[in-house]
Amino acid sequence: MIFAILVLAVYGLIVRDDLIQKIMCLTIIQSVVILSFLTVGYTDLGIAPILTEVDAVFVDPIPQALMLTAIVIGVCFDSIALAIIVKLYQTKGTTRISELYER
Repeated sequence: MIFAILVLAVYGLIVRDDLIQKIMCLTIIQSVVILSFLTVGYTDLGIAPILTEVDAVFVDPIPQALMLTAIVIGVCFDSIALAIIVKLYQTKGTTRISELYER
């Protein structure tokens, strides 16, 4: 399922001409990567490694911390990219890549 969503987002990134749709596809790709990393760190019946017994099964906190950082960086990237696209639309009047080359 995750692989199908990833393929669809990459296809949309390649085929679409609108910059906003490309940013949406990049955001979907980022979400798929984050979900795949979080599933690697998941353990059935695992608990957080905070003040617990030594014999318990723990969930790996490293992928969770890394993906929290990835989410923050992704949101910053999306906001900067959309701000650039809005400014491009104000100056050029379009967000389509093929129309930008014509002007």
